[in-house]
Amino acid sequence: MKEFHCGSLVPGCDWHTRHEEEAEVIRRAAEHMREAHGETVIRESMVEAIRSRIAEARNAA
Repeated sequence: MKEFHCGSLVPGCDWHTRHEEEAEVIRRAAEHMREAHGETVIRESMVEAIRSRIAEARNAA
């Protein structure tokens, strides 16, 4: 199980997501960036920043 915590990229944001597939975590994170943080264009550099902050979920039982 993979997880992403937005606060690792946008300080102060408590949003997070987890999924078995990294691609789905990235898709959800990009959607969150558009809706919550007003990012109208998700550049490859943003995708890479998200990807680099994806970790194995703790307590993924």
